[in-house]
Amino acid sequence: MTTTSLNKDQLFHEENTIETANFYNEATEDYEFWSPDFNMHFGYYNPLRTNPFRRDSMLNEMNRQIFTRLGDAKNLCDLGCGMGGTIRYGLRKNTKLKITGITLSDFQATEGNKLLNGYNGHITIGDYNHTRFANDSFDGALAIESFCHSGHSEESFKEAYRILKPGAKLVIADAFLKKDFSELCIGGSYCYKGLCDGWSLEKLGNIPAVKKMLKDIGFKNISIEDVSFRVAPSVLHVPFAITGFILRKLLKGEALKPQSLQNLKGSLFALLSGVQMNNFGYYIISCTK
Repeated sequence: MTTTSLNKDQLFHEENTIETANFYNEATEDYEFWSPDFNMHFGYYNPLRTNPFRRDSMLNEMNRQIFTRLGDAKNLCDLGCGMGGTIRYGLRKNTKLKITGITLSDFQATEGNKLLNGYNGHITIGDYNHTRFANDSFDGALAIESFCHSGHSEESFKEAYRILKPGAKLVIADAFLKKDFSELCIGGSYCYKGLCDGWSLEKLGNIPAVKKMLKDIGFKNISIEDVSFRVAPSVLHVPFAITGFILRKLLKGEALKPQSLQNLKGSLFALLSGVQMNNFGYYIISCTK
């Protein structure tokens, strides 16, 4: 890769970082309609524990799935924590935990820390690609639908590796491509571009490349679980949530903010992408330093 290409990639990353921060500063309040707990992610359907018609039961089940995979880790880092919905879930379930979250959004950090009052958790403002945490700081780390904002880049995984203690786990839940972008059909490419534009994503990594990347960085015991069918019931809530959100705004006489429209666009393309099982998948990845 030439120096010019590197400069262009770095400029794109910096611009997208600013765009992502602005997006969440303005649109985070919209997510309360999706989840009163501010779970800013999709859910996990477990027929023994969740109701497919109750969205928050599935969203919190996704949280439970992540903490289960993290095992006995006590000092955790949530890389791209949003408003701290997952952090609060973990601390409610296990008072022995200490969780530090990191977000680009001033709004999320300020409001999220208010919600964390009384819990052993804190949200700091920063870039999960370049944290200020010392080497070997955490017993475990999680990233739920956050690394996609930086394109599931090597930079993100390397930073996670750096701040983890030897033997600590990283658990990721996110959407990925099943193949390289160049191999997508016309419909898949259209949905992919709409998804990235709507939710300020640099790109989605493809699973074979991500697995190789994790190995090259030094992660071991890499487990990649395709949980697309578990996530699908919560994705099907998207059109109803979008319709309800718009109606609520109209009934209140409120205009939709540009970031809200962008968020709605991303949600729609997430639904359209979700039905293309040959191109897209939702995975939970667990690996050990």
